[in-house]
Amino acid sequence: MTHEILFAGFGGQGVLSMGQTLSYAALLEDKEVSWMPSYGPEMRGGTANCIVIVSNKQISSPIIAKFDAVVALNQPSLDKFEKSVKPNGVLIYDSGNILIPPSRTDITVVPVAAEFEALKLGNVRVRNMVMLGAFLSVCEVVSVHSVMKALSDVLPERYHHLLPMNQQALEKGEELIIEAATPLV
Repeated sequence: MTHEILFAGFGGQGVLSMGQTLSYAALLEDKEVSWMPSYGPEMRGGTANCIVIVSNKQISSPIIAKFDAVVALNQPSLDKFEKSVKPNGVLIYDSGNILIPPSRTDITVVPVAAEFEALKLGNVRVRNMVMLGAFLSVCEVVSVHSVMKALSDVLPERYHHLLPMNQQALEKGEELIIEAATPLV
C-alpha cells in the first residue's frame, strides 16, 4: 500500500518535523520512504510543507500533485492544498487556526483542535504531534510506537526530557479521533 501525504503550515509549527518523524518511523518498519521538504526563505512565520510517501514497494517519484491525505495547520495551507486531496482522500486540519473550513464533499474532512490540546498539555510546540497522532488514527501508516522510537533516535539528547510530552500529544491526537467517531449514548 502506498500513502502520499502532504503536511503544510507556517514555519515554526513543526510541519517539517512531523513529516520527517513519520518518515523515520516508516523506515523503522522497513517501508520505502520519500520525504521532500519545501519552505520559504523566511522559515519561521513563512510557509512550509513537506511531501511524504510511504510504501511497501519502491517509490517511482517523490514529486506528486495529488495526495491521499493533506494535514493543514493554518488557513493559507488549507486554502492552497484543499484541491490537492484526491477524491475519497482525507483532509485533516487544526480547527483552532482555520476560519473558513473546507468545503469539499468528496473527501473525508477531519477537524482537530490540535493547538488547543497542545496548550492543555502545557506546550504549544507539541501541536504537530497531536496532529500526527490524529493522522495516524485516521490513516494507519505506521504505529505510534514506531513514531516514538523515531523521535528518540532523531531528537538531540538535550530534548529527550520532552519525549513523554510528545507521547502524550500523539496519544491525545489518536484519542480525539476515537472520541469523534464514538457516538454518545
